[in-house]
Amino acid sequence: MTTVLTPASHLTAADRCDRCGAQAYLRVVLLSGGELLFCAHHGRKFEPELKKIAAEIQDETERLTAAPASASEEER
Repeated sequence: MTTVLTPASHLTAADRCDRCGAQAYLRVVLLSGGELLFCAHHGRKFEPELKKIAAEIQDETERLTAAPASASEEER
């Protein structure tokens, strides 16, 4: 049996942390199937345990510190 992971879409403001309900910045695809979403805080807190059970971890926490694009950059 071959498992193929489909490319994950970017997390949006509608994606919420499964632990506290804050905006999710990490998606954890589990080896057993399914996925979990975490805010940056809970992602860091549970990282050691998640790495043991994850097939893939999508980490978008860099968006928390990225400077917003200016209007002229968005028009390009």
